[in-house]
Formats: sequence, structure tokens, C-alpha cells
Amino acid sequence: MQIDTRLMEQVKDVLQQFGTKYITKDGSLKRNAVISDLDKYDKDLMVALLANNLIKDEYTEQIADTTVFKLNHFIEMFEYQEFWGNSFTKYANRIGLTSDDKFISDSDDVVLDFPYKDTVLKAGMTKDDVDKEVGADEPFLNETLAHSEISELFEPKVLVNAKLYDTEGEHKATNFDDNDNLVIKGNNLIALHSIAKKYAGKIKLIYLDPPYNTGSDSFKYNDRFSHATWLTFMKSRLEIAKTLMSDNGVIAIQLDDSEGPYLKVLTDSIFGRDNELFTQYVLVRYANKTLKSDMDYHKQIEQIHYYKKNSNAEVKPNKDKVPYDYSKFCYEVKTTGKPSSSIMLGDKQVDIFTKDQVEFKKTSGNPEGLKEIWASGTILNGNSSGRFFRDYLSGRYKKDGYGVVYKVYDIGDDGNDYRFFTGPKKAGATKGKYYQGVPLDVKNGKTSQKLLPIPGFIDMAGSFGNDRLEGGVELRNGKKPEKLLKNIIKYFSNKNDYVMDFFAGSGSTLATAMKMSRKFIAIEQINEQIIKINKRLNNVIHGDQTGISKEVNWQGGGSFVYTELMKKNQGFLYDLQKATTIDELNAVYDRMKQGADLDFRVDLNKFENDSERASLPFEDQKKLLIKLLDKNQLYYNEANIDDADVRDLISDSDYRFNKSFYNGKESK
Repeated sequence: MQIDTRLMEQVKDVLQQFGTKYITKDGSLKRNAVISDLDKYDKDLMVALLANNLIKDEYTEQIADTTVFKLNHFIEMFEYQEFWGNSFTKYANRIGLTSDDKFISDSDDVVLDFPYKDTVLKAGMTKDDVDKEVGADEPFLNETLAHSEISELFEPKVLVNAKLYDTEGEHKATNFDDNDNLVIKGNNLIALHSIAKKYAGKIKLIYLDPPYNTGSDSFKYNDRFSHATWLTFMKSRLEIAKTLMSDNGVIAIQLDDSEGPYLKVLTDSIFGRDNELFTQYVLVRYANKTLKSDMDYHKQIEQIHYYKKNSNAEVKPNKDKVPYDYSKFCYEVKTTGKPSSSIMLGDKQVDIFTKDQVEFKKTSGNPEGLKEIWASGTILNGNSSGRFFRDYLSGRYKKDGYGVVYKVYDIGDDGNDYRFFTGPKKAGATKGKYYQGVPLDVKNGKTSQKLLPIPGFIDMAGSFGNDRLEGGVELRNGKKPEKLLKNIIKYFSNKNDYVMDFFAGSGSTLATAMKMSRKFIAIEQINEQIIKINKRLNNVIHGDQTGISKEVNWQGGGSFVYTELMKKNQGFLYDLQKATTIDELNAVYDRMKQGADLDFRVDLNKFENDSERASLPFEDQKKLLIKLLDKNQLYYNEANIDDADVRDLISDSDYRFNKSFYNGKESK
């Protein structure tokens, strides 16, 4: 693509009219801000651009007495690698995920739900069951909406059927306390936006086990998204999830390798690559336990990607502790005479001793002993002693000779004023060692335990193989064991912190969080899964002894609030998806004309008089009717709760619950 540099300068002049909205103080282009406003046809920006004759001549065309702005061609200019030298290194030639030749990270599109029911699997069903035409009773729509089509989609929604469950049973919920655990039934993207203002910046840990996009998950999430649609689906949910996280919050996303690498690139773009904590690999099944006998390759491992929210936030995981072991602190180092020389390396004083001036004595391990550590491999980057050896001592044998000992002052955390280092002892060797004492906190009795790093690989195959009935609910595949979730929740949250799961599934995260005294927020839209969640959490309240209960001495107790997004067009959508005949479709359509909110762009006369429509395949006719529905109106907006036509549909208790939930007003 060739772009006239005069044109670039003209565009730059136009953008500078808006101050620092599109151009930084140092002259760099705010590329995403420009493209976002172009996609939205921002009036002020479009007027300014079209007022420039060169831009107008280059990027407009007269069609039927109408001036058409060639928006896509204009946007392509901002991908040009030499568009303003001080910005192209930041924005052009990026490595990223694309759809329709545009970066997914730049897209404002959203994907609402899950694909059509012809490939949706019920909980407990296998693909073979579906092939035998066992229909699913919870159909979903997978539709991508462009930014321009979204107006009220993300407004807070009315909540209905609010119930409180505790040790005494089920009650109507009229008030909501911020300490209440919460389960919401409805589209997770819309529900997340509904609670965004209330919970923004409060969630300590988000755990996600999203549909893996493999085409074979054996429960009712359909995994057969197109690749780009799945990534767009995840992007919009991760973006709102980030706003909900506390400043030191962590998100953990579990996947297999079908989409794992692509999600990693996407998540890097949302949270920042530097904010990745680590990736943990989980053995989920043993080598001799295959899913299908005719498989050529056996997947045994899944990944959990951990990210923090902010680069300036310090995340301090609650690491496992083990009794401190002194057995390796079994060396004494004694020097005789004065050092052969003393020098400064970096900001450290270093005394150099010849090998005959130093005695190394091995004894039984004790608190006063020293531990011998090779200065090699990851140690060279992992601590101050390793880095000092790497930067200052690794090549000094060429000058000082073999076998010398360095006494380095003011280094380490063992309370000694110094630490001994050795270089290589003979020709051909390059590695050295250092001798570390017991940490001062251990010596002084402040702790008798050692903190273990969080492992990058864990064997959970046994737990995955035995979790089918955890919580008193059955799910043959897709269920995550409480033992796995206990580790994640333990590491990255504390008692009374908020834990969130908006692909709640069978409720494993919620049950585990409740047993560990965390508050939880859950979102799930599949009716069959909601039934399992409510059953499972009630079992936990009444003392469920499966899963981690014995480990944490769970005796029961607790409570949770259940509520649903109030359906509007979602009800018609559900009925359309359930329809199996043309007559059933037409019956739903007749009701839609009376009570549904239809897309304002639809001309019903043309639609009804289209002679070709009746000859379309059944599924295509169904999809056409689904297209008629205004997706901004899937659920009722809370802002309209006092309108008479909405208020009449809501019970008094639900009305009071909404006022309490959204406005913090206690109902009486």
C-alpha cells in the first residue's frame, strides 16, 4: 500500500485539531482511539476529515448523488509501517490475532452466546448421543454484533426470581448485602456488565474454565465456535472481567492446547505480557486412560494461565510451607591469614583468598552451617548471589587463577556480613559455587517453615478421575475437582475475599470457595447447570462431605442468593430455538409481532412478502427469525423498572431486591 506523505501530514494536521485526544504530547499517534472513533462515525472527527480537500478527494466517492467515505481504506492507512516514525514501532507490524484482516484486540464486536443446538451437547451426553438425534433442551445463539449495533446491551438488567438459600431452606430475597454469595442465571457478558458498577475493583480472584473450542466437550456448552468468533467471545468477557478485579487481583484461565496458545496472545494484549504470572500445566488423565480408543493422539495435560491486573501491583501468593530442613546446611568455611588482595566489584567489597588459605569442612546439618549451591542455570538469574556471580565472578579465573575463594561482603539474607564464593577449581571447568547460611528469620525463630514456590506442573489425574459425584451432583466430563480449585483459591485469595467464576458449570468453584470461607459471585446460563449449582450449594450448606470437606473440616453453614436476568427477547429466542417445525416457527413469529422488540432496520412487509423465504431450509428460516430480534433487548433494563409496563411484570419482592442490589437501599 503506497501512501502519499502529503496525505499523512494532512491527516496529522486534522487530528492535531483535537488536542491530545488522538496525538500524544510527544507527537505519537493514538491509533486505537482514532480507529475506534472512525468505527463509530464520530461526528466531529468525520466533519474535520471531510473538510480537508485532499482527504476528501482521496477517500470519498460519489454514488447516486451521495458522498460515500471509504472508511476501510482510510483505516488501512493507520496500519502502514512508516506512518509517522515515532509511532510505527508501537503500532505497526504487530504480532497478533486477526479476523477479516483486522486485529481482534482492536475489535469492538461482541459474541453473545453459544452456537446453534445442532451441535450443542447436554451435560452427560457424548457426541455419539447427539449423532443419534437426542435433542438438547437449552439452545443458544452464537451471534457476533458489531459495535454500531450495541446501544443498550450492556445496561444493568432487571433481576427476578431472587431467592436466599441457607440452613433453614429457601426464602424470598428482598435485600442484598455485599457479604452475600451470588449466583446469577443469564448471559454472562450481559450479567458481567450488569454488576460491573457494584463490584468494580473488588474481585480478588477470577477462575475461568471456558468452553475449549474443541468440538467435543461432553456437556451443553457447544465448543464449535469458529476460531475468530471464539477469540472475540473471550475478548469481550476478559475486558470486563479486568475492570472487576482488585488492583492486586489475579485471573486464572484453564484450557487445553486447542485454543490455549491463541488465548495466551489475546490475554497478553488485554492484561499486558509483563502481567503474566506464570502458566501451570495440569495432568488431568493418565496415559492408560484414553477418551476414545480410535484416537491417534492422547491429550493428558491442560494449562492454567495466571495474570495479575496491574504491572505496579504486588501479588503475594499464599505459598505452601514445609518444616525447615537443616540437613543441607552442613559446611563450615574457615580462612587463615590475610586475603591475597581486596577489590571492589560493583558496590561490594571482595576479599580474595588462595585455595591454601581456605578450609572447607563438611559436618552434620545444623542452624549455624552453610549450604553449598552451584552458581549455574536458573540460579544465575534467580537471586542476588547468582546474579553477582554471573556479573562479576564467572570469568575471573582467567585473571585470579583456579581454586580461589571470594569473600563477598554485604550480600544475602542469612545475617552474616559476607558470603563465600568459589570459582572453577581446574582447567576446563567454568562453574562455581557459593555458600549460604540459614535465613535470618529462621535463625531468630520468626518462622520454622520454608515457603515453597508454586509448582509449574501438578498431577491431578487421580482427582479428575474421581470427581464425578463431588458435591452430590453428577457430571461425567468437564467437571473440575475441588482439590485443584482449592490450590488456586488458597494461593491467590484470603478469607472473605471475592472469588468469581462466570462459566460456573456444575459449581465446583463456588462449592470450594464456600468451604474455604471466601465470598463468591457466579454466572451461568444453562438451565441444567443452574439446577446442579443450586443442588450442590445446598448440599454444601447442609454439610456435604465430598471433595475437600475433610481437608478443611467442613461442617456446613453459609448461604447464597440466586437470581436471574429478566428475559425479554431472550424468551422469544428460546422459543425459536426449541421449534422443530415450520408451524412452530410461525407461531413464535406471530407472537413476536405482538410483543417482541424487533431490529429497527427490519421491514416486516418485505420480510413477509419475500417469495424466496418459504423455500429456505428450516434452519435458515429459524436463523432469519432470530436475526429479526433486537439483541439489545434480550433482557429488561433496570433503568426501566419503574415504567408501568415493566413494573407490572415484577413481583413486589423482586422489585425491592433490585432497589437493594443496585441502589443499596434496604427494603422493609
